Amino acid sequence: MSRSGERAAVEGCGNGKDADDAVRALLLLMPRMVGRVKKIPVPEALRSFALAPRHLSLLSYLLFDGPMTVNELAARLQVAPTTVSLLVGDLNRKGILERRADEADRRRRIIRIAPDQEPAITAWLAPGAAAWRKALAPLTPDQRQLFVDTLLAYEAAVGGAEQD
Repeated sequence: MSRSGERAAVEGCGNGKDADDAVRALLLLMPRMVGRVKKIPVPEALRSFALAPRHLSLLSYLLFDGPMTVNELAARLQVAPTTVSLLVGDLNRKGILERRADEADRRRRIIRIAPDQEPAITAWLAPGAAAWRKALAPLTPDQRQLFVDTLLAYEAAVGGAEQD
Protein backbone atom coordinates (compact mmCIF):
# COMPACT_ATOMS: atom_id res chain seq x y z
CA MET A 1 0.00 0.00 0.00
CA SER A 2 1.33 3.48 -0.81
CA ARG A 3 1.98 6.02 1.94
CA SER A 4 -1.04 8.03 0.88
CA GLY A 5 -3.15 4.86 0.92
CA GLU A 6 -1.86 3.95 4.40
CA ARG A 7 -2.61 7.45 5.63
CA ALA A 8 -6.13 7.39 4.21
CA ALA A 9 -6.81 3.98 5.79
CA VAL A 10 -5.74 5.20 9.24
CA GLU A 11 -7.42 8.60 8.94
CA GLY A 12 -10.65 6.96 7.85
CA CYS A 13 -10.92 4.85 10.98
CA GLY A 14 -10.32 7.73 13.41
CA ASN A 15 -13.10 9.96 12.14
CA GLY A 16 -15.91 8.34 14.12
CA LYS A 17 -17.30 9.90 17.26
CA ASP A 18 -16.55 6.82 19.25
CA ALA A 19 -13.28 6.33 21.16
CA ASP A 20 -12.91 2.85 19.67
CA ASP A 21 -12.53 4.40 16.20
CA ALA A 22 -9.64 6.53 17.46
CA VAL A 23 -8.11 3.56 19.29
CA ARG A 24 -8.24 1.50 16.10
CA ALA A 25 -6.59 4.32 14.13
CA LEU A 26 -3.83 4.64 16.71
CA LEU A 27 -3.24 0.89 16.90
CA LEU A 28 -2.70 0.92 13.14
CA LEU A 29 -0.56 4.03 13.20
CA MET A 30 1.79 3.41 16.16
CA PRO A 31 3.70 0.41 14.74
CA ARG A 32 4.30 2.31 11.49
CA MET A 33 5.52 5.36 13.38
CA VAL A 34 7.90 3.30 15.49
CA GLY A 35 9.15 1.48 12.40
CA ARG A 36 9.89 4.74 10.62
CA VAL A 37 11.65 6.25 13.62
CA LYS A 38 13.84 3.15 13.89
CA LYS A 39 14.88 3.68 10.28
CA ILE A 40 16.46 7.06 11.03
CA PRO A 41 20.10 6.22 10.41
CA VAL A 42 22.68 6.65 13.11
CA PRO A 43 25.39 8.98 11.74
CA GLU A 44 28.58 7.23 10.69
CA ALA A 45 30.54 8.98 13.45
CA LEU A 46 28.31 7.34 16.10
CA ARG A 47 27.75 3.86 14.65
CA SER A 48 30.67 2.19 16.42
CA PHE A 49 29.39 3.28 19.85
CA ALA A 50 26.40 0.87 19.95
CA LEU A 51 24.02 3.53 21.25
CA ALA A 52 20.61 2.45 22.51
CA PRO A 53 17.28 4.29 23.05
CA ARG A 54 18.24 4.99 26.68
CA HIS A 55 21.26 6.92 25.36
CA LEU A 56 19.08 8.85 22.93
CA SER A 57 16.91 10.29 25.70
CA LEU A 58 19.91 11.36 27.75
CA LEU A 59 21.61 12.90 24.71
CA SER A 60 18.40 14.70 23.75
CA TYR A 61 18.21 16.43 27.13
CA LEU A 62 21.84 17.52 26.95
CA LEU A 63 21.50 18.71 23.37
CA PHE A 64 18.27 20.68 23.86
CA ASP A 65 18.73 21.87 27.45
CA GLY A 66 22.52 22.11 27.73
CA PRO A 67 24.94 20.77 30.33
CA MET A 68 23.53 19.56 33.64
CA THR A 69 24.33 17.43 36.67
CA VAL A 70 23.69 13.71 37.04
CA ASN A 71 20.87 14.46 39.50
CA GLU A 72 19.21 16.87 37.05
CA LEU A 73 19.44 14.26 34.28
CA ALA A 74 18.07 11.57 36.60
CA ALA A 75 15.07 13.74 37.50
CA ARG A 76 14.28 14.44 33.84
CA LEU A 77 14.74 10.82 32.77
CA GLN A 78 12.78 9.63 35.83
CA VAL A 79 15.44 7.12 36.81
CA ALA A 80 17.82 6.75 39.74
CA PRO A 81 21.00 8.87 39.77
CA THR A 82 23.05 5.67 39.86
CA THR A 83 21.49 4.62 36.54
CA VAL A 84 22.43 7.96 35.00
CA SER A 85 25.93 7.71 36.47
CA LEU A 86 26.40 4.35 34.75
CA LEU A 87 25.14 5.74 31.41
CA VAL A 88 27.30 8.84 31.72
CA GLY A 89 30.34 6.75 32.64
CA ASP A 90 29.82 4.55 29.59
CA LEU A 91 29.36 7.53 27.25
CA ASN A 92 32.28 9.36 28.85
CA ARG A 93 34.62 6.39 28.22
CA LYS A 94 33.47 6.39 24.59
CA GLY A 95 34.28 10.10 24.27
CA ILE A 96 30.66 11.12 23.66
CA LEU A 97 30.20 12.99 26.94
CA GLU A 98 32.49 15.08 29.11
CA ARG A 99 32.38 15.56 32.86
CA ARG A 100 33.77 18.70 34.41
CA ALA A 101 33.75 20.18 37.88
CA ASP A 102 30.99 22.67 38.64
CA GLU A 103 32.62 26.05 39.24
CA ALA A 104 30.04 26.85 41.96
CA ASP A 105 30.54 23.54 43.80
CA ARG A 106 33.69 21.59 42.94
CA ARG A 107 32.16 18.37 44.35
CA ARG A 108 29.47 18.34 41.66
CA ARG A 109 30.12 17.27 38.09
CA ILE A 110 28.53 18.90 35.08
CA ILE A 111 27.81 16.60 32.15
CA ARG A 112 27.88 17.83 28.56
CA ILE A 113 28.15 16.45 25.06
CA ALA A 114 31.75 16.41 23.86
CA PRO A 115 32.09 19.28 21.38
CA ASP A 116 33.51 17.03 18.65
CA GLN A 117 30.47 14.70 18.94
CA GLU A 118 27.79 17.40 19.00
CA PRO A 119 27.43 17.73 15.18
CA ALA A 120 26.80 13.99 14.77
CA ILE A 121 24.31 13.90 17.66
CA THR A 122 22.52 16.96 16.27
CA ALA A 123 22.33 15.27 12.85
CA TRP A 124 20.92 12.10 14.44
CA LEU A 125 18.17 13.95 16.34
CA ALA A 126 17.36 16.55 13.67
CA PRO A 127 14.98 14.45 11.52
CA GLY A 128 12.79 13.56 14.49
CA ALA A 129 12.81 17.11 15.85
CA ALA A 130 11.91 18.53 12.42
CA ALA A 131 9.06 16.02 12.03
CA TRP A 132 7.63 16.91 15.45
CA ARG A 133 7.91 20.65 14.72
CA LYS A 134 6.03 20.16 11.45
CA ALA A 135 3.34 18.01 13.06
CA LEU A 136 2.85 20.33 16.04
CA ALA A 137 3.10 23.67 14.21
CA PRO A 138 -0.61 23.94 13.26
CA LEU A 139 -1.72 23.32 16.85
CA THR A 140 -2.33 25.94 19.49
CA PRO A 141 -0.16 25.82 22.63
CA ASP A 142 -3.09 24.26 24.52
CA GLN A 143 -3.57 21.61 21.82
CA ARG A 144 0.16 20.81 21.86
CA GLN A 145 0.03 20.39 25.64
CA LEU A 146 -3.04 18.15 25.35
CA PHE A 147 -1.21 16.01 22.79
CA VAL A 148 1.86 15.65 25.01
CA ASP A 149 -0.33 14.93 28.05
CA THR A 150 -2.20 12.27 26.06
CA LEU A 151 1.04 10.54 25.06
CA LEU A 152 2.21 10.64 28.68
CA ALA A 153 -1.10 9.12 29.84
CA TYR A 154 -0.76 6.39 27.19
CA GLU A 155 2.81 5.65 28.31
CA ALA A 156 1.69 5.42 31.93
CA ALA A 157 -1.22 3.13 31.04
CA VAL A 158 1.00 0.83 28.99
CA GLY A 159 3.59 0.85 31.79
CA GLY A 160 0.89 -0.08 34.29
CA ALA A 161 -0.23 -2.95 32.06
CA GLU A 162 3.32 -4.36 32.07
CA GLN A 163 3.30 -4.49 35.86
CA ASP A 164 -0.05 -6.32 36.15
